[in-house]
Amino acid sequence: MSRVTRGNRKLLRRKKILKLAKGFFGAKRKNYRTAKEAVEKSLLYSYRDRRNRKRDFRKLWNVRINAAVREYGVSYSRFINGLKKANIKLNRKILSNLAASEPETFNQIVEKVKAFI
Repeated sequence: MSRVTRGNRKLLRRKKILKLAKGFFGAKRKNYRTAKEAVEKSLLYSYRDRRNRKRDFRKLWNVRINAAVREYGVSYSRFINGLKKANIKLNRKILSNLAASEPETFNQIVEKVKAFI
């Protein structure tokens, strides 16, 4: 009967998991089985939350734009619709940065958009 000679593969696999579990609390850091479960779960969360981060930032930008546009007496939805009609192609990230850091420039954009509302 032949036998398996795999060298130190098992050790390397375990070391990789335990290295990923560094910083976890208690047995999740030290015991291989619990560390493996915790690492799998944490990798799933990180995959999911990389997508959720994009969603959260878009929400934040929308709130910032809405707050800035309300000062000029325009609602968010009318402003976005006016941007499309005025053929101004700025994304929400740029618009929110302009609203926060350069109010004069943002004011000029709002005035151009108001002509199309």
